[in-house]
Amino acid sequence: MPQESPPQPSDVHYSVSTWQQPVPPPASAGRARLVAELAARVLARGSGRLLVGLDGLTAAGKTSFGHELAAELAARGRTVMRATLDDFKRPWKDRHLYDRESGEGYYRNAYDYDTLKRVLLDPFRSPEAAECALCSIDPLTQVDHSATTTPLTADAVLVADGVFAFRPELDGYWDYRIWIDVDAELSVRRGAARDQDWAGAAAEAVHRDRYLVAARVYLAEAGPMERADAIVDNTAFDSPRLIRPAG
Repeated sequence: MPQESPPQPSDVHYSVSTWQQPVPPPASAGRARLVAELAARVLARGSGRLLVGLDGLTAAGKTSFGHELAAELAARGRTVMRATLDDFKRPWKDRHLYDRESGEGYYRNAYDYDTLKRVLLDPFRSPEAAECALCSIDPLTQVDHSATTTPLTADAVLVADGVFAFRPELDGYWDYRIWIDVDAELSVRRGAARDQDWAGAAAEAVHRDRYLVAARVYLAEAGPMERADAIVDNTAFDSPRLIRPAG
């Protein structure tokens, strides 16, 4: 019998946002194997459009893992859309209308889920939709890109990362949920180091008093880890561990 040809690599489409984290350097062999295993699990969900959500504490490594997973899915022949929920926050000009700076206020008010669903998640879920937007408000420039669209193919895979991705307003959209796990103190240390350029000396306080407090409200109210299809211990970047599913 003739051998089946390997799939032709496809493309990864990225958001137009200027709030971009770089694609990480080549992974270790162990990390590459884990990413490949999760890509296979995602593709086992079907040949049509798929929505993959990556959640976890701030600075857990969601975006880097999302980039790696997207590249692996594209290498297996699927057109991939990359999005981050940070590109769907409410504009800063409206912050006087609500509390966005306390921990609980950040959890309840920072993100514009109505726009996220309207321009990205609902089109992805609709077989008739031919395009979607991968960014609403650019976090750096505050430019609204919700009218900038990307064509949708019938087999497109959305890989979207962000805190609070599994909260009730969004949870039903995902075909596969990945929780990127690190402990709270590592989240604060990594986040403070990453955000020194814009937060300066206040970076640790922002992460401890706003983002970590918000995460604790989320964990208590929504129980996101219980619904994850996969949990990845990302404490050591070169040697992440798949906690769930086991084996």
